[in-house]
Amino acid sequence: MAFFEVYSHPLLVRYKTSICSKASLFAVIALCLTYIPPLLVAYRSQGFWTKRSTYEEQPVVRFRYQTLLVAATGTRGDSVAWSTFPHLNSMLGSSLRIPAVSVREEDENQDGKLDRLFFRLRLPLKPEEQVFSIQLLLGFSYKLFRMSTVVMQSLAFVQYSSAVPGAKLSISGDLRLQQRTPLPHRGLSNVYNVSVVDGSSPFADAYDLGSIIGRYQERNLTTVLSCPMPVWTVGRAAGSPFELDVEIRYPTEVISYRPGFWETVKLAWIQYVSVLLVFLWVFERIQRFVFHNQILNTVPTAVGKAHLS
Repeated sequence: MAFFEVYSHPLLVRYKTSICSKASLFAVIALCLTYIPPLLVAYRSQGFWTKRSTYEEQPVVRFRYQTLLVAATGTRGDSVAWSTFPHLNSMLGSSLRIPAVSVREEDENQDGKLDRLFFRLRLPLKPEEQVFSIQLLLGFSYKLFRMSTVVMQSLAFVQYSSAVPGAKLSISGDLRLQQRTPLPHRGLSNVYNVSVVDGSSPFADAYDLGSIIGRYQERNLTTVLSCPMPVWTVGRAAGSPFELDVEIRYPTEVISYRPGFWETVKLAWIQYVSVLLVFLWVFERIQRFVFHNQILNTVPTAVGKAHLS
């Protein structure tokens, strides 16, 4: 007569011993070796406590209509300039040239965040003047919101020079964020929400490009014009203005930040448990072998009985 299984349940066996015994000592050692070494392995394998993480966000960028332009017009250091700062313009005297400027910002994907800036400038020159180099400073408002809230004012600096006088300079690049230290995971950071150029100052030193860039680079957060692709066109006709076309994109940034407590614990817990599972499997079988074969004296007690039908 053939038999087949219709029902089953596990049989629990308890192994008992006194507190002061070799079996108790073995159980304590096995418990410690099961839970402590995984913590050491996870910690020593680097990255247990996450100190820096990243996320992606497209910043909210606005052109602040702050401009400073310096054009070298000769080999003897002659130059012409123009800015949106009245105090500087009043100090330029005969070197001041009022250009025709047009600005356009576009939101290509209609998500409420501007994607690029088109800046066009036409600089009038005297018939004998030629442009050999250009320095252009543009001011922006820059904001981040996803983790910590960052509100600051930043710059894009364009510089190009040539031994041959030019008629036009075309620049295309990305306004990229540079970080020296990670951002906090929450809170408001507005320490740099001040004008990079002190337009209210009546002193010429406040508008020196070397000093402006030097102070700007000391900040923890800056923006730079990355991967510019300049095109220098020669052959300016007499009486024609020098043309400057700048296209600046506002790309999605990879932001570095310091994770909060719960995010740090969550990532550390995952690493610990992944190693712990291996140790649990190994030491469970070691203890089963030791107690099942009575290598250490214990009193086994069965709980539940199997029945056949």
